Amino acid sequence: MTTRRTAMKALAGGVGAMLAAGALPGCSRSSRRTVRFTFSKREAIGFMNQVIADYNASQDRYEVVMDTSGPGAISASFVRGAPPDLMLARHNHEISRFIQRCTLSDLSDTDIAATIDPGTSPLSEPFGECTGRISTLPYSSMACAIVYNKRIFAEHDLRIPTTWTELIELCDTLMDAGITPFYATFADAWTVGQGWFDYAIGGALDVDAFYRQLTAQGTDVGAGSAVSFQKDFLEPIERMQLLARDYTQSDAKSRTYDFGNVEFARGGGAMYMQGPWAMAEVAKIDPEVELGTFPLPMTEDPADLKVVASIDLATMIPQDAANPEGARDFLAHLYEPQIIEAYNASQMGFVPTTTSAIPTDPRIAGMVDAYTTGAIYLAPGQINPPAIPTNNYAQSLVLGADARTILGSMDADWARVAFRRSASASKEA
Repeated sequence: MTTRRTAMKALAGGVGAMLAAGALPGCSRSSRRTVRFTFSKREAIGFMNQVIADYNASQDRYEVVMDTSGPGAISASFVRGAPPDLMLARHNHEISRFIQRCTLSDLSDTDIAATIDPGTSPLSEPFGECTGRISTLPYSSMACAIVYNKRIFAEHDLRIPTTWTELIELCDTLMDAGITPFYATFADAWTVGQGWFDYAIGGALDVDAFYRQLTAQGTDVGAGSAVSFQKDFLEPIERMQLLARDYTQSDAKSRTYDFGNVEFARGGGAMYMQGPWAMAEVAKIDPEVELGTFPLPMTEDPADLKVVASIDLATMIPQDAANPEGARDFLAHLYEPQIIEAYNASQMGFVPTTTSAIPTDPRIAGMVDAYTTGAIYLAPGQINPPAIPTNNYAQSLVLGADARTILGSMDADWARVAFRRSASASKEA
């Protein structure tokens, strides 16, 4: 894969030359058609500004204008009948509404569609489809696992654990050495949901099989059903609670994500339940810190080791886009190998195409084998509908709430959602 530094240098050089070309006669912007492009991943806005400048300077047909206002504004634009021309957004429940209502155009006839890695399909399936269409094209896949401080591990001659027993032995060794095993930021509920909760469940269960069965049960979800939160999630949640209670710093419940990044960069803990985005923030605080990743072991079988994966960004063109031709032209530009590879390298992501090399960033090397062999799962917190306040439940659990009670509430929440869906489907029929 093209390294981030090389790719960005090439992009920067190209932008300079193309900006000069854009000043030539015949490139008047007044004659260009606007392409309204939405992108709200704040960590990469600078990168995308560079890509847009490059594109605008390279041709005289279209002028891409970026909107970074977020999902709320996008939803409002659909309601007004004036959606953006091109969207590059998280593939989640917010986007699922547009997909399932067939408000996104079919991209199956694009050259890009033929290059998408079929292994990414399970990451998009829970969010529905518009029959007969490819409504979205993955742009960046993200994998997440435990982040660890390589220096601390090396100084104490620690090995990466591959079983639950080995993880506990590692934590005890760190405690004996006066080192906090896990730096935790329980004050921010989302950090608990996307890290502690998701890693614990995904490391112990076949997440896809669980949710398929749960969906098939409809409203029959509870202690007596074939699968349920209170039955299947109980053991991994209790193990998560043990880690949170015995192997985190004493002020974990009052620490936020931003504070945690600073303290972890300073060696405040050996491990961190966060994604690649946190490693980028830690590097800003201490560029010399050496970080790595590994899957959270939740069973005694190393074959169960898996990492969370998701389609962090996907491209889509609304059915009612004012300039679909311009959107498709800029779409093709975004998928140019030097651009999509440089973008994913900058965010420590995986390029979801069959034509790209695997990442070489040493910080995510510990997740590459799992990702490339399909030992991945979609986070339960992403699959659960918004009506289930997963992050809040997860936060309550690490703070000591009764696991059976919380998981029973999740069962009841799921049953209510299933009932509403069934009632809605009956009305439509």
